[in-house]
This record gives sequence, structure tokens and C-alpha cells, in this order.
Amino acid sequence: MTDHSHSLPVTVRAVGHVRPESKARSYARLGKLDVYDYYLSMAVVVAAVALPAGRFAPAAGTLAVFLLGEVFVIMAMVALDDVTGFRDGSDARNYGPDHPRRKRLRKPLVAGTLTPREALGFGYVTAAAGAVLWGVAVAFAPHRPSWALVLVAAVFVVALQYSYGLRISYRGFQEVFLAGLGAALVIAPYGLVTGSFSGFVLTQGILFGFGPLLFGVYSNTNDIDGDRSAGRLTVASLTTPRGNALFIGVLSAAEFATGLLASVTGLAPWWFVLWMAPVTALRVRQYLTGFRPGGTQGDIMRARRRGFTVHRVATVLLIGANLLAAALDSASRGGS
Repeated sequence: MTDHSHSLPVTVRAVGHVRPESKARSYARLGKLDVYDYYLSMAVVVAAVALPAGRFAPAAGTLAVFLLGEVFVIMAMVALDDVTGFRDGSDARNYGPDHPRRKRLRKPLVAGTLTPREALGFGYVTAAAGAVLWGVAVAFAPHRPSWALVLVAAVFVVALQYSYGLRISYRGFQEVFLAGLGAALVIAPYGLVTGSFSGFVLTQGILFGFGPLLFGVYSNTNDIDGDRSAGRLTVASLTTPRGNALFIGVLSAAEFATGLLASVTGLAPWWFVLWMAPVTALRVRQYLTGFRPGGTQGDIMRARRRGFTVHRVATVLLIGANLLAAALDSASRGGS
């Protein structure tokens, strides 16, 4: 008798109980809609253009459509990443029984709740939707500087090649991509609604990009075996445990150095590095959770989770920095 149980969308609990899961929920898992950290870029942009109020009004529609397109593009990116991870076996290894702290249901292809064909279809449809929405945002943007148009087009093309097509995350560029994507999602929409380039916004984009980077590298540390077996070239998979710990420590220090350099050079207000000091303190705590003295590994997954918190705190501080800078500028103009 033929067993067709492998074709059924199911959720398997640790105790062996099986219950159905809706396709809608599986697609939401595939699109990682619960991981909204890249989407916070728009809150930073809104804060950067919110004051004076007259500046924001013509930008609101463009930013709303751009954000919606951003959601679809990133859903396509992560869906195609799951397809590749399923095909090469790295997701099965990283989310298998040897990793009980990684929830298998987060990978619908590994859990069997979606088929590769369904995942590919989802990736193509969301990519198309993202392209249309970004096209609309650009068409109706108050400004269309050439550098912003090139950046938007580059983000779209490169995002879809993250783990599919050219598979740039497999070829040693994952860490650069994670940071660059975050920065671009701040800088590009700002250019579309202001028509200008800002050193302060560039600084904020770089710092925003450090967020996904500094929980991504902890994920890579946890996934070394699976990535090596699939030939995925990350710093964690290429270097020694001590070398990886040093790399993450240098990245954490570089985040602080970015804010310091911006304050010293005048790209950001003098007080900006002090304003962002809570992020530095939280990064130290994150690092000491993930690594012990000497570079030995600590609780990597707990450190990864703390990375999300640090990123969200940093985003709130960036929003506050924009509003404070605008208020101080307005006050100085009024007093002059």
C-alpha cells in the first residue's frame, strides 16, 4: 500500500501529535512576516523627513507604497533562500532534531507544509508584486535622483540573487549583503522623497544595516555545519571559532566607531555618538552572551535573539535622533 502521508501539509509536535496547518500560515512562515526588522527602515526615513510637517505631506504616499514593495521583495528573497536551503540540505541540517532550539516549522519546506513548487511560485509572485510597487513608488515620487533610481534597481536585482540564481550569499558576500540591504532601504527612499543625499542619513543607514548583520552572523555561527556541508561561504564557516569570535567582536566595535566618526567629522551632530551609547552597551552584553573570554562559544542562539532587541532599540534611537536634530535645527533658525 502506497504511503501518501508525505504529501500532506502537517505540523509535527515534539510529542508526535500531528495537526493540519493552513496554507496561509505556511506561506506567512515562508515569507518570514514575523521578522519585521528590515521593514523598520521606513520608520527611520519617516522620522528623517517628518519635520517640518510640510516636507512630509507629499512624501507620505511614496513612502507607503515603497514600504509595501519592500515587504514583497524581502518575502521573495527569503522564500527563494528557503528553496535553495531545502535543495542543498542545509536547512534540514540546521533545523533538524540535533537543533531543538530551531523551530522546524519556520522552514515550511523542511516541515513538509509546502512543496518546492509552491515556494517557488510564492517567490516569483511576491517578486513581481514588489517590482510593480517599487515602480509605482518611483513613478509618483516627488524626486527621482539618478543615484536613488540605480540603488532601488540594484537592491531589487541583488535581493533576488541572495541565495537563488547567482547565490551571492553562498559565494562569500552574505555579510556584506545583510548590512548593505539595510543601509539601502534607508538611503534610497530618502532620496526619492527629498531629492538629496544626506551624510547624516547615510550614517543612519549604515547603523541600521549593522542590525541585521549582527544577528545574522550569530545565526551563521550556529549554522556552521550545515553551511559547510552545502558549500555556503560565510566567515563563520571559513574561519576558526576564535577567528569568528574576533570577526564578530570587530563588527560590534565598528558599529560604535561609525557613530563616533560621524559625530567627529560633522556628518552627524556632536551628541549623536552619546545618544547611541545604549546600543553599544547592549552590543557588549550580546557579545558576552555569545562568546566567552578567549573566543570560546557561549549561548549563540540567545545572543542572536538579543541581536533583534538591540536592532529595535537602535531603530528607536535613530528615530529620536532625527526628530531631535530637526527640532534643534528649527530652534536655532528661529533664534537667529
